[in-house]
This record gives sequence, structure tokens and C-alpha cells, in this order.
Amino acid sequence: MKLYSFIARPALAAAAVLLGLSSCMSVKGSFSHIPTAVITKRLPPMEITADPGPLAMNDGALPDDPLRLFKSELQHNVVEATDTATYGYIRLVVTKVHTIRKGRSLQAAQVITMLVPSIFGAPLEWYNTDLEAEVQVMDASGQLLGTYTGKGTSNVKVAMYHGYSQTDAPRLADVIALREALNQVRPQLDTASTRLNPLLMAGGPVNNPTLPSSASNK
Repeated sequence: MKLYSFIARPALAAAAVLLGLSSCMSVKGSFSHIPTAVITKRLPPMEITADPGPLAMNDGALPDDPLRLFKSELQHNVVEATDTATYGYIRLVVTKVHTIRKGRSLQAAQVITMLVPSIFGAPLEWYNTDLEAEVQVMDASGQLLGTYTGKGTSNVKVAMYHGYSQTDAPRLADVIALREALNQVRPQLDTASTRLNPLLMAGGPVNNPTLPSSASNK
């Protein structure tokens, strides 16, 4: 036991240092990258909100990640640009999220070998997130016009050269899963846009950017 402790402590310390170095894959742009897949008929500009739900309790995504990703998706692919009036609300709600860490037994093996496998690209573990989300579209009075759901999964590897650091991996896992869920919602909005556009315009412009409390609980 003493011998193992003697080996393990410096090895784990080395792992913490090495996994924080730039040798890990860069996540620059990974959190904000949005695929270009514009729907056939864009929706009118709307007030954009997000409820992270259980994602707020996860160790990965930052508090503003869901809203930022949702806004980028909508502005790139779904809604018209505006500097003035908005016509209704569109809200992201994360309903389920589950993250597990796979392959942690590999770390014990790497400790025994003083992290030599890591130097040659062997992973230390994976972060896997399964996520479900829904997008709600409401008119200016807060009346629900449609709910569209999507699921996403991710599998992000922690490794020195061909993976991400233990700092970035859990956040990236959450973001990738959420992005995949939004990818599933997009074609549903595309199909529904013919119905939603006249309903949103008929509801008139939004007078208060804050979602009515009667609608926020739907």
C-alpha cells in the first residue's frame, strides 16, 4: 500500500498538470460553433429565453451556455433579424440531463505505468451526456402555439493529445448534447413555420420582453 501511494501521488499530480496543458485538443470555437441549416421560411423575430432546468445542477455547462447556444441557433437558422419589434416568445427548456464518466478504471492502469500510455494518446476517461430539451413558441400574450422536442448525446474523451482536458470535457459534453437536441428541433420548426408565422404576426408585437408568468409555467 505504501509503495502504491508513493507511486500514485506523483503520478496523479503529473496527470493534473499534463491534462491542463495546451497539449490537449483546443476547445476554441467548439462552444459557439453553430451549423448553417437555415429553415425554409424564417420565423419573425421573437424574445428568446432559456430555462436550463436540471442542466443548471450539472458540473459541465456554464450558466449562460444554454441561452447563448440557443440564441446563436435561432439567429443563424430560425428567426429573422430585428432591431425593433418582436412577435412572441421562443423558449428553450432543458427537461432531462444525465452525465456519466466512463473508463475511469483506465486511470488506475495509467497511474501504475506512470502515465506512459497517456503520452502516446491513450485516454484517461470519457464524459457522456444524455439530454432532452423542448422549444416552446408563444405569441405576444404568452399563449402556447407549439412545443417541439429533441434529444442529444455526447461522448467527449479526456486525453493529453487526442482529447480534451478534465476542465473542458464536461462542459463540452453538455454543449454537444444540447446542440444535437436543437438539431432535432430545427426541422420541426421548419415544418411548423407555415402555421406559426401568421399566428405570431396576428398576435402583434411584444410590449414586455419578460415572458408572462402565466406562460412561464406551461
